[in-house]
Amino acid sequence: MKKVAIIGVGQSKFVRNYPGSIRELAFEGFKEAITDAGITAKDIDASILCSAPEYDKQRSPSAVVAEYLGLNPQPTFYIETLCSSSSTGLKMAYAMVASGLHDVVAVIGLQKMSEISSAESQERMGRGADIQWESPFGTMMPAYYAMHAQAHMDKYGTTPEDLAAVRVKASTYGQLNDRAVFRKAVALENFTDPKNMMSGPVSSPLRVGDCCANADGTSCLIVASAEKAKSFSKKPVWIKGIGTASASVNLAGRDRLFALKAAEQAAKEAYAMAGVGPKDIDVAEVHDCFTIAELLAYEALGFAEPGGAKELIRGKETYKEGSIPVNVDGGLLSKGHPIGATGGSQVRTIVLQLRGEAGDIQVKDPQIGLVHNIGGVGIYGNVTILGNE
Repeated sequence: MKKVAIIGVGQSKFVRNYPGSIRELAFEGFKEAITDAGITAKDIDASILCSAPEYDKQRSPSAVVAEYLGLNPQPTFYIETLCSSSSTGLKMAYAMVASGLHDVVAVIGLQKMSEISSAESQERMGRGADIQWESPFGTMMPAYYAMHAQAHMDKYGTTPEDLAAVRVKASTYGQLNDRAVFRKAVALENFTDPKNMMSGPVSSPLRVGDCCANADGTSCLIVASAEKAKSFSKKPVWIKGIGTASASVNLAGRDRLFALKAAEQAAKEAYAMAGVGPKDIDVAEVHDCFTIAELLAYEALGFAEPGGAKELIRGKETYKEGSIPVNVDGGLLSKGHPIGATGGSQVRTIVLQLRGEAGDIQVKDPQIGLVHNIGGVGIYGNVTILGNE
């Protein structure tokens, strides 16, 4: 198949309550991406809109967004895999371009979660589980990940302090990210101070500080064939490997809760396709919707042996200066989590890192970067490996 590159990236600020419409929100990331790529809407052969439809008041938002962005009469598609929608959209764009079906595809991730109330949002998140066998019992995202945390603690001795250390790292870099929702410093002491919001219980052992926040936001990736990439871009970033997998929706159908098998399988496929291994990764973005999710990612990606994630965070090995920098843009814990835009935002960070354009959070001379994006409670696993060559 043909080589495929990312030639433009864009992202809006992630905010708690965006005042405009979804089409106006989509424009913010799109404008930045086409400017970055040096192209116009007329150069785009197809577009893919990625969002979770249960949060959208607009039915078939891809049609509205394509019209507003000047992407008619080119085909537009709609992709949904919960929180990993825009990573799945990137895989679809890769396939379209690699097959020769299209030369330039825009992947637009979008979510305006403030269109519904927090209570409505939690109810819809609960429906990400099986509506016949699990969600009627009141399951919510924090409770699911709390079960994963309890299982990991029971098997490997991970502690609440290890979880808090993940959030401390996130805040270290979130303060430097002008696109992030949460830009305040967080200290370990905040988690033991009963007067501090961070210590408030959510679902044991998870506290407020262990959870990311909902957000409104958009991301955009411009994906192109090698021929187009070389004509448009001076710094194309190449898609070296893409792995995707799925797992049982019902937790009762899984053989273990201390790991996410879909992430492990997706990583295995991505590494094989790229011809690299965990030790070859210079910088990574992982799906830290909850602090335990980041630790699970370390192990799924092979950065640590099973049970070894806690040693990485204790030793600050995943800080910018460490052996494997992870989420040096603050991650979801600092940026917020606009469901459909998250994967594209993660990819944008890695593209900027590989181009040496990440500013204060720049890792030294990265050549290969990785994005790990999970949909739902480990239902959909997506791992993408990018490189400069």
